[in-house]
Amino acid sequence: MAANMDYEQAGELKFGQVGIANLRIRRLDLDKLEAEMAERVRRAPRLFARAAVILDFGGLSPCPDTATTRELIQALRRAGVLPVALAYGTREVEALAEAVELPLLAKFRAQYERSDQAGGETPATVSPPAGAAAAASAPPPEARAAPAPRAQAGLLHLQPVRSGQQVYAQDRDLTVCATVGAGAEVIADGSIHVYGALRGRALAGASGLASARIFCREFHAELVAVAGHYKVLEEIPRELVGKAVQIRLENEKLLIEQLD
Repeated sequence: MAANMDYEQAGELKFGQVGIANLRIRRLDLDKLEAEMAERVRRAPRLFARAAVILDFGGLSPCPDTATTRELIQALRRAGVLPVALAYGTREVEALAEAVELPLLAKFRAQYERSDQAGGETPATVSPPAGAAAAASAPPPEARAAPAPRAQAGLLHLQPVRSGQQVYAQDRDLTVCATVGAGAEVIADGSIHVYGALRGRALAGASGLASARIFCREFHAELVAVAGHYKVLEEIPRELVGKAVQIRLENEKLLIEQLD
């Protein structure tokens, strides 16, 4: 008989929602980018020191060359963070990711395609099949009212969210009926409600919804963000710490307001 085979896996691979900072490069000034990131690390080392960062070149035209991108990666490492991937964007970005040996994060693919579609371009991935255009131009045999969209219930989390844990509400609001501990993370594509102390991180509007808000009964958050705009605890007025607050965006500025 053949020798016994070891079928047990040496490594178990799972995929999940990962909260990684997205650094959108607006101007390719390596010295300024390094200085800005070093200042973020200095102000909040518990949050940003050796943090994983995705490089997003969607705001640049043209795409940086390989040598410049490698210099940028080294500059950010000197500043104290760790670039781990490029955000999906164009074919040039895809080629650049291969050249610098970094992965592309598919998580950002849908966001780029939605923005392209809003600008009038139709992504190739949603091109209609042959003959569909002719069928679309013909009048329907019977006019039917579109069904009303069904509202998706929010995610209700009843247990404390402890250090190292993450709760993600995809395409909906998140309500936590307990404490969010230091080192924990709550994320929602909609709004976040915390009926306890918020000591970790809360990221609302994770898919870009600027109207999302964060509400909490006792505010001690390490970091709060709405649609990517964030503040860390060191930037928050001391008189708001420990209070019931709401966090919202107004004119792309993050506002933290005490609740009555």
